[in-house]
Order: sequence, then structure tokens, then C-alpha cells
Amino acid sequence: MAKWFRSEPMEYISLIVNEDAAHDCLADLGKLGVLQFTDLNPDLTPFQRRYVSYVKRCDELERKLRFFSNEIEKFELDMQPAGSIDAFLRVSSAMPGNGGAKQSGAQLLETLEVELESYESQLRELNSYSEKLTTEYNEKVELQEVLEKARRFFMTDAPRLAVSELTTGGGRETGPVGNQSNLLDSEGGARPSLDMRFSSITGVVAAEEKHRFERMIFRATRGNCYVRFAPIKQPITDPETGVLLEKSVFIIFYKSESIEAKLKKICDAFAAHRYSLPDMDDAPSVDRMLTENAQELVDSRTVLLKNQDTRYRLCQMLAKHTERWTWIVLREKAVYHTLNMFKADVSGMLRGEGWVVAESVDSVRESVNKAHANMDMAMPSLVDHVPKPWPTPPTHFVTNKFTYGYQEFVNTYGIPRYQEANPALFTAATFPFLFGVMYGDVGHGSFLLCAGLYLIWNEKANDNARLGEMLEGLHSGRYMIAMMGFFAVYAGLIYNDCFSLGLNLFGSRWAFSGQEYGFVEEGDVATPIAEYGSDESVYPFGLDPIWHVSANELLFFNSFKMKLSVIFGIIQMFSGTCLKGANAVFFGNTLDLLYEFIPMVVFAASLFVYMVFLIFFKWSVDWNSRMLSATCLDPEGDSWGSSAYNGEWQVCDGSGDGTCTPWGLSCTGAEDTADKCPLDFGGSGDGCQPPNLITTLINIALQPGSVDEPMYSGQAGIQNVCLLLAFGSVPVLLLVKPYLLSQQSHTPVTHAADEEDHGDGGDHDGDHDGFGEIVIHQAIETIEFVLGMVSNTASYLRLWALSLAHSELATVFWEKAMLSTLNMNWFAAYIGFGVFAGVTLGVLLMMDVLECFLHALRLHWVEFQNKFFCADGIRFSPYSFKQLIKDASG
Repeated sequence: MAKWFRSEPMEYISLIVNEDAAHDCLADLGKLGVLQFTDLNPDLTPFQRRYVSYVKRCDELERKLRFFSNEIEKFELDMQPAGSIDAFLRVSSAMPGNGGAKQSGAQLLETLEVELESYESQLRELNSYSEKLTTEYNEKVELQEVLEKARRFFMTDAPRLAVSELTTGGGRETGPVGNQSNLLDSEGGARPSLDMRFSSITGVVAAEEKHRFERMIFRATRGNCYVRFAPIKQPITDPETGVLLEKSVFIIFYKSESIEAKLKKICDAFAAHRYSLPDMDDAPSVDRMLTENAQELVDSRTVLLKNQDTRYRLCQMLAKHTERWTWIVLREKAVYHTLNMFKADVSGMLRGEGWVVAESVDSVRESVNKAHANMDMAMPSLVDHVPKPWPTPPTHFVTNKFTYGYQEFVNTYGIPRYQEANPALFTAATFPFLFGVMYGDVGHGSFLLCAGLYLIWNEKANDNARLGEMLEGLHSGRYMIAMMGFFAVYAGLIYNDCFSLGLNLFGSRWAFSGQEYGFVEEGDVATPIAEYGSDESVYPFGLDPIWHVSANELLFFNSFKMKLSVIFGIIQMFSGTCLKGANAVFFGNTLDLLYEFIPMVVFAASLFVYMVFLIFFKWSVDWNSRMLSATCLDPEGDSWGSSAYNGEWQVCDGSGDGTCTPWGLSCTGAEDTADKCPLDFGGSGDGCQPPNLITTLINIALQPGSVDEPMYSGQAGIQNVCLLLAFGSVPVLLLVKPYLLSQQSHTPVTHAADEEDHGDGGDHDGDHDGFGEIVIHQAIETIEFVLGMVSNTASYLRLWALSLAHSELATVFWEKAMLSTLNMNWFAAYIGFGVFAGVTLGVLLMMDVLECFLHALRLHWVEFQNKFFCADGIRFSPYSFKQLIKDASG
């Protein structure tokens, strides 16, 4: 964990390699994944780089592999995995079928280009042939449908229309378009029978365009045509996209050359295929054409299936190697892209610079020397440190399966500065804990815990599976989810809350009179079963279940949870402030330590840590004994000598009304609590009655020196000191650091000759601007801290609010959905359980989990991290083949 507290030490190195061995050097360094290179050619465009041609070749190979992947997806084939990334990186740069011999980068690219070009040309040729065959096959199918539909029309509809025309006095010999002929007869009178013979256009149009096609024909011809449609039952494959389309056969009858020209244009506009048919009156000719087309259709289908089978087998073979080829191309492209960052200072040598994890410098040097030794290079390589000053180092943390989720949790807000205290170390414990405080319920938390354990159980299968974005996020945070569920169960045990019901695990320490017989009535008071303060009077773990059936349940739980929220919030914020001091010590920043951290600690401790002290002090005091000490009792009564009083009972002289306080004061009836209290702490209660802490804390500032209900001797004086320390720390925090910085930045004293040389009017606006910025920055930081401590403390009350909301929702769901139906009948109970399970799942196990998660997230990002976290670091992006392949596969 110490390594996780601060980022890994980094070193800035220079790497000089022989140009011929550069590829092998970077191939080995990419396997290590510990080096982040700096671009030494920022002034060059990508097209002016030394290895741009190799990058272009890799881009072309990637394009071919994407083409292969698309074709494989068309056949719904699964890509065969290339194995684990680690195993792939361990294998040498060898191509299958090359005898396992190691190849150089240029040879590897050339081999890949030849092989992939061959497969691409085969696949494209087959696709082109398939498209052509599909087009021919579709045309024959459409022609077959057109012939069959047209013949059916002329055999069934045409005679009926002809008879209908003769009965209406049309006087025609042929009657395929009777209604149309009536229209023409009415307009132009009787014509010779030869003139009444209509022309026709037949073809196929997409079914979805049928109505638009028909309306367009009607408008263009003004109704001077007759259109019939017949659907094709079998969908037809689009040769370009492979999508199945529904189509319909159409027949259009018309009698005008101008109409024919319009109809042909409309058919072309709607991509309708037109077919020429023989005379439908010549039945033998039509039958012969149908037979010939059917035979051609069978032949076309046979050839098309053969082509499809060939493409399928080729894609099957490609599916076995595409992923491995893709990884090889990604690796080679990364090598040449990184080589483009190197600078060629000397002919035949390349120089690169970059950040490396300090403990891996020897590994880098060993890899470079090994690559040169394998190439038998005469000129040695060189790995050396670059003299300081260095650029800003990047931030790198070594994480594992558990810590990865929490580190990404912090990185989402901002990357820690180099060697800055890492909030993720504390977040790993406090985030699931604060979530549990808000979500505390044994039943609901158990569901969440089981979900996290299930994800952990299946982590090996999920590591190698291709998950969606949401499932990938759940898989990454599996340990976080399990921890959230664990702390929700833990907090539920503390609250003694399970689906809004109390668990009497160890037996309640309170009892109602007659409860064993079920004779408890509303308003009855429970009594402890053991003496107050004894071990038997304390519930062993968590809260006593009796609180869940008491009338003051809500009042008690509100007070308890509100105080817990304040305690947890102040502890976490104060810890964040202490981390600011730890950063100042680590970086040797004396000004920040003395004039920022110490005033902040004084301010926070004087008011807010003191608040936590008062809460614990009030909890630790035996108020029964203190209040009893200020109570007048009859020495002869039953209450006299009670064990509730911790002091020694003393009988008074009886000079008053005959009653005495336990410590021996004679009561007259005119004394107030302060007179009867033996503590003499001051105020109206003199220390013998419990104070209202909120009033006490407010009066520290509004009524300094006055404590109405003190808890200990000298409380007023101590609170005055705390108030003075708090007020005194603010001007120190605001003014001292800017003043000292201004003194350090004063211009050195110059001689008179220097002043004459530079003129009389020196321009110091830059210094004034710099000092002004320092003052403004310090003022913002002071205001943010002082007001933030107040507002952030109030913000932590969301722990109480969400816990209250969760428990009350669970109570409502239980009482309204389950409890109200249990006493009806079995069917009502069945329905009630369904409603209860549904709302519990939807509201409490989904919405409320997300709500508590987001509020815990805000408490860490804002209330905790703003006390010390700068979040302006640079993320370490190492040259790593493993990470590159993971990102590409995801």
C-alpha cells in the first residue's frame, strides 16, 4: 500500500540506437510497457516523418482486415480468438507457414501484404461475381413472376372484363381494359376495333414504393391508364446489400406514345425493372418462354450457391487468422509510429527520449543491448539519463484487480500530480464504507454483496469475454461492488435493520410489562432488564431491536445518524487537510506547511474537531447520575439510595421542606437546577442537565464566553480560546504566504551604472501582476477552505438523509405491500409479495443503489479531495503492446 500512496518514481532517459536495430529494440520495449516516449519532432507534420510510408502500409493492412471482418460478419461467423495477449507477445515475429523463422519488420510487413492482398483479391472477385450472379438470378426470378402473373391476368381477369364491356355496349373485340375503353368511347365516340388495342408495360417494383408508384402514374397520365399489381411471395435479395426485399409485379395498360415515354421515366425513377413479354394470345410462345426461363433459373441458382459456398469457406479460413493478423499490424504500426518520434542526429543512428519507471531502467537497458547483440551491430547502443531540468513527470500507479477500480474512480475526476498523495488509497476504504452508511440494510446489502461475489467468481471468464460498455464497467468494479455490499450489511447490523425490520439476534435488553402474553398497549413504557451500566444492559452488537417498535424510533434514529454523519464527515475532511501537510513535507514546501497547513489545522480543530469532542463527551457522561444529583428526594422514599447515582448518598439536616439532594443539600423548593447541582460548572444547568449541542456550537460564535448548559469545568474559557485560534488562523492563512512570496521575488539592488544603462523608468508591471495573482489565489483558497469547512460539514448530513430515506421507503413498502395483505387471503398475499418484490427491486436495489453511489462519489470528489488534491497531473501512457491491443479489442 505504501507504493500506492505515492506514484512510481520516474526518470527521464535518452535512448540512442542503431537504425537497423531500432525496430527490434522497440519491439522488445513494447513488450515491457514501462517507457513513455517524447516526440522529438514536434515541428514536423505526420507526412514529413521518417517512417510515414511504413505507417501508411500498416493503415492499408488495417483497411483490408476491416474488410475481412465485415465479410465474416455477413456470414455470422465467430472470429477465432488469437489466444491471450501475453502468449501472443511471447511468440517471436514469425508468420504462419514461414517455418517459424523470425522476420524483420520490413519482411513481416511484406509477407503480410502479399498474403492479405491475395485473399482480398480473391474475396473481392468472388463478391463481384456474386453480385453479378445475384443480379442475373433476380432478373430471372422477376421475369418468371412477371410471366406467371401476366398470364394469370389474361386468363382470368381479361375475359371477365371483356364480358363486362360487351354487356355495357362497348362494341370491342378484345377487352382487357374495359373501364378505360368506356372512358375513351364517351370522349371520342366509336372507333375501329384495331385502334382500341392497348399497349402495356410490365415489370417489378419494390413493395414499399407501390402506392407512391401508383399515385405518380395516375398524376402523370391524368388517369389515362390502367394499372394492376400482384405481390411476389418470395423476397428477393438485393445484390449490393444482401438485404431481402419485398417486390410486386405491375402491368400498365395505356394508348399513347407520350404516355409510354412518361411511364418509362417513372419506372426508371422508382428503380422498377421492366420486362418485354410476348403476345399473351400466343399461348405456346408464352409456355416456351416460361420453360426456358425456369431452366435458366435453376442453372443460375446452382452457380450462385456454389459461389456462396466458396466465399463461406474462404471467410471461415480468414476468421481463424484475422484477429492475430490484426494484433500483428497493431504492433508494427505502434513500432513505426514511435520511431517517428525519434530524431536522426547522426547518420545511421536514432535518438529518442522518454519517461521510464525508475525501477525498470535496467530492464530497458538490457532489452536495448540484447536487440543490438542479436543484430551483431558494431556500434553499441546507449541508454542514459538526461540532465535536469526535466519536463513535468507523468503519474503512474501500479494497480491490481482490487485497486484498479478505485484508481480509475479517482482518475475520472483528475490525475494526481507526480508523487502527490493518492486519494485512491483512502477511497478504497472510505467510499464503500460511506456507501454502507447510507444504504445500511442487511437484506438489501446482501443482494448487493452476492452480486459482487458473483462477478468475482466469474472474473476469469469475463476477462476473456467481449463485454458491452455497461458490463465492462461492472466487471472492472466487481471488488468495489462486493465491498459496498459488505459495508451495507455491516451498517445494517449496526442499525439492526433488515428489510425495515429489527433482528432480535441476542435478545433485547428492554421489556414491556406483559409482552410475553401479548398484552402490550400503545403508550406502555419499556424497562431495562438489567442494571444501567452493567454488561447485561448493553446489546452486544448494534442497536437494540426494541427501538424499531418504540414510539420515539424516528427521533432516536435521526439523532444517532445525524451525529454519526457529522463525526465521519469531520474525520474525513480533517484527514484530507492532514494529507495537505504530508504533501508539503514530502515536497519540502515550507511556506505551505507553516502558513497554509498549520492555520488550516488550527481552524478545523478549534471548531469542527471540537464539535466531535463534544459529541463523544456527551455520549460518555452518565446523565442519569448527574440529573439525579440535582433532584430533591425524600430520604425515607423508595428512590433514596438508588444505584443510578454514582456518588455517595448523604442525608441532609432536614432544615428545608424535608427533601434532600443525593449529595446532602436541604431543599426548600426555591432552588433552581444550578443551586441543586454539586458540579458548579456555571450556566443555568451548572453541568447537571444535558445540553443541546447545536445551540452550544452556535453560541461559541454568537455568545462567546457564555455556556448555558456546560458539560465540564472551564468550558466557556476553552471555547473562547478555540474561537480566538479560529479567528486568528484566518488572517495568517490569507496574508502571510503572499507577503513572504513577495519578499522572495523582490528585484535585486542594482548599481547606478546599471540604472543609467537601462534607463530611469523600469517596467515592473509584470512583478505587480504576479503578486496580484498570488494574493487573489490565496484569497480564493482561504475563502474556499473557511466556508467549505462549514458547507462541507453540512453536506455530510446527506449520510443521515439517505439512510433515513432508505429505511422509511423500506418500511412503507413492507407495511403497504406485504403487511396489509398477509391477513387477507393467500391470493392477496401472493399479489402483495409480487408488488413488494417489484418495488424493492426497482426502487431500493436499483435506483437507491445508484443514488447512494453518486452521493458517496460527490463526498469524495468534493468534500474530501478538495482539501489536498490538485488533480492536474499527467497520466503515464506507456508504449505498451498489451494496452494497445486491449484498447483496440475493447
